[in-house]
Amino acid sequence: MKTAVVLMAYGSPDRIEDVPAYYSDIRGGRPVRPELLEELTERYRRLGIEDSNPLNEITERTRAALERELGLPVFTGMKHWRPRIAEAVEAALAGGAERIVGLVLAPHYSRLSIGGYRQQVEDALAGRTELLFVDSWHREPGFIELLARRVEPRRASHVVFTAHSLPARILEEGDPYEDQLLETSRAIAQRAALSEWSFSYQSESATGEPWLQPDILDHLSALHAQGVDDVLLCPVGFVADHLEIRWDLDVEAAERARELGLRLGRVEMPNADPAFVHVLAGIARRALAVPSNA
Repeated sequence: MKTAVVLMAYGSPDRIEDVPAYYSDIRGGRPVRPELLEELTERYRRLGIEDSNPLNEITERTRAALERELGLPVFTGMKHWRPRIAEAVEAALAGGAERIVGLVLAPHYSRLSIGGYRQQVEDALAGRTELLFVDSWHREPGFIELLARRVEPRRASHVVFTAHSLPARILEEGDPYEDQLLETSRAIAQRAALSEWSFSYQSESATGEPWLQPDILDHLSALHAQGVDDVLLCPVGFVADHLEIRWDLDVEAAERARELGLRLGRVEMPNADPAFVHVLAGIARRALAVPSNA
């Protein structure tokens, strides 16, 4: 059977002038407060994004490397930018795909995150071919090993694993997101033989409802109050240098650490590292070996 992979990511604007349309897409067409749009635009500008976006280029390098590793066509689909997930599905079908592996560049499942990607793929496919969708890969041994190797040189530091926060109501709904995040963190801590580690969330959005806690900025203050003076950040909910890494951690968390007098470091993100691409290829191959539940 002819097979294709649809590799999905959240997406980022290509140019600074695209930020309003991008933010509107995230908001689902709901009104955007001018001050929030201005703040987001300034963040991208301060990261040097004007006429091109290196954050999207990371996804393209990952896609191309995965295609070479698998020997199968791989199409990028963005949840909130171009090329859209639906466009990636159409490209795969136009190439004659008789089954499609859906793989998101995010290891942990939540109905509010991965569930949304899957819905877009299923809507675009409309039953026209077989879908093998990977809901989560948070226990993937190669992923655990890769991050463990990156924290090992600083195992004497207090390691803080981080992930994007989501509305706290998901816990009442039985969503597995938090449990999967902690499972990944424990596995890395055990593999790297860490003596001190903790977990916190980051990148909370201003929606007017409670989000999962603790937030990384508050957590750094709490660690300082406990006498911790050396912290290494290890994002487990992200796999590339997107805005949530480059700004929320490298700018905001770094500023908080300086205010507190904390030494703060961060592990290098997987991005398009060949070892990470090899992990993704293994996930895709395993998906092809099991029956579809779509």
